[in-house]
Amino acid sequence: MDNIGKMIRIERIIDRNSGKTVIIPMDHGISIGPVEGLIDWKSTINAVAEGGANAVVIHKGLVKSGHRQSGKDVGLIIHMSASTSLALDPNYKVMVCTIEEALRLGADAVSIHINIGAETEPMMLADFGAVAREARISGVPLLAMMYTRGPKIKNPYDTGMVKHAARVGAELGADIVKVPYTGSPETFRTVVEGCFVPVVIAGGEKMDTDRDILTMVKGSIDAGGAGVSIGRNVFQHRNPTKIVSVISNIVHDGMGVEEALKILEG
Repeated sequence: MDNIGKMIRIERIIDRNSGKTVIIPMDHGISIGPVEGLIDWKSTINAVAEGGANAVVIHKGLVKSGHRQSGKDVGLIIHMSASTSLALDPNYKVMVCTIEEALRLGADAVSIHINIGAETEPMMLADFGAVAREARISGVPLLAMMYTRGPKIKNPYDTGMVKHAARVGAELGADIVKVPYTGSPETFRTVVEGCFVPVVIAGGEKMDTDRDILTMVKGSIDAGGAGVSIGRNVFQHRNPTKIVSVISNIVHDGMGVEEALKILEG
């Protein structure tokens, strides 16, 4: 497929004006089960779409069940790898979908999860290489979720390790790399500078306050990040539409934290 196919698809998940993106991953049902926010997942997708999300990440079964039936449109990223928290090794992500299958389901992009530092890292990297090749041939944008997890990883937010993981994702062919936020604009800027493709941040564990969420988002953007890929802190929020809306204002328009909080609380 000509590169025009990838260009068209990438604009379904990245805003053409800001060059940034707000992605809401909702692939947690396989890893941790039907948690709050994902039980009535169709309503949640509608809510984040109304808030201005550029794309959602879901597994193929949700697409087949009808991921969009009403409301605003939203980009579709189909997640291709999985593991469960019940597994002997939850860090080992295996392939559960193909590029062809994702395209037949209407995907605008695909994603894969790699745990750098896991004992099964070699197998996951081999899968990554194969997926990147097929995605390139098919003209499909690839989001690589690059995490540092395993026996040698003492701190998954360590700047050096996160920077390394981001670079692996870029060098193996990802179009967008997702990594944990390293805690400050200064440290995260080195992650972005060391990665030659757009970098978005993961939302991590459920945060205590809206200020914590928005400060993290703003810090990543100030550091040169390309946006966010935030799950639980959005779909388990008391108002998913509103939190996505203010996150979008920060990502795409450079809004400050205090202004975003006023809108959110008002």
